[in-house]
Amino acid sequence: MDILFGSKKMGKILNSEKEIRKTYGTELGKKIKLRLGVLRAAPTLHDVSHQPPEKRHELKGDRKGRFAVNLLGGDRLIFVPHHDPLPKLADGGIDLKKVTAIKILEVEDYR
Repeated sequence: MDILFGSKKMGKILNSEKEIRKTYGTELGKKIKLRLGVLRAAPTLHDVSHQPPEKRHELKGDRKGRFAVNLLGGDRLIFVPHHDPLPKLADGGIDLKKVTAIKILEVEDYR
């Protein structure tokens, strides 16, 4: 899957092992690198497991349309599908089998 970044700063951090460690620490940095590897290797968002350890899930409420994968503790890697138009199912949901690009927005503990 193609990965873009919501800001230059996020791209700079997540494209450098040194910057990941500096910004998020060793343990969380390792999880971020693992999840980025899983996301890059998946042909579509549907192929990213919705079971732990990744636990890909769509967010709700004011975060509707965003997705996350688990990192460490309550930390999540938050992203959106990067398609225009967004691939939709007949019921209006997002067609995860057609999502081949995402934009990473943030790393956050939103609990």
